[in-house]
Amino acid sequence: MTSPGPCPIFVTGATGYLGRAFTRAAVARGHRVRGLVRRGRAAGLAPGVTPVEGDALVAATYASQLAPGETLVQLVGTPHPGPAKAAEFRAVDLPSGLAAVEAALAARVPHLVYVSVAHPAPVMHAYIAVRCEVEARVHEAARDGRLAATILQPWYILGPGHRWPLALAPLYALGRLLPATRAGAARLGLVTLPTIVGAMLAALAPAPAAGEVRTWDVPMLRARGAQA
Repeated sequence: MTSPGPCPIFVTGATGYLGRAFTRAAVARGHRVRGLVRRGRAAGLAPGVTPVEGDALVAATYASQLAPGETLVQLVGTPHPGPAKAAEFRAVDLPSGLAAVEAALAARVPHLVYVSVAHPAPVMHAYIAVRCEVEARVHEAARDGRLAATILQPWYILGPGHRWPLALAPLYALGRLLPATRAGAARLGLVTLPTIVGAMLAALAPAPAAGEVRTWDVPMLRARGAQA
């Protein structure tokens, strides 16, 4: 696949596990990347990322700093999510996701990229519920043509410090063999950090049309990530 031409990107969560990997790759591709950070946290950004100060939980602190034509990529979330972190999901993941939608609408950015989570699933109900609330707001905002969005739905992203699910590989293999569990095993499959980064780069261009929300599940992420 031909790589998309450079485009301006504004990233919330740019200093995190996925954020640093994505922004580093985006800069290497020639994209102009700006990252939202709290005051004094710019050192956590990948080289080449321009810092913008603001609070990812409050749209008003950064919406006016978004530039027309920028793609807004929302990556803020609770590190190492687990069932015991339900309160953190509602305190961080939910308001940051909703704030990104409101900022995108206020600034009239052409494209919002939101990294959500695969669902339904037998575990992580609180995490999934919060992400689904944000997805619902994305769809609501897109109905009148004011927003275009790409929602990515990985289950677990394998990378440095994030490899424990490899122990479940035999169960995934068995699940793919059985008709009753084949779809679930595919939807809740593991993706690597390079794969999700590649899919995010592929999502940048061409962007969906105004009012369109496209959703990429794990099989699509793997396909797009391999092509990027």
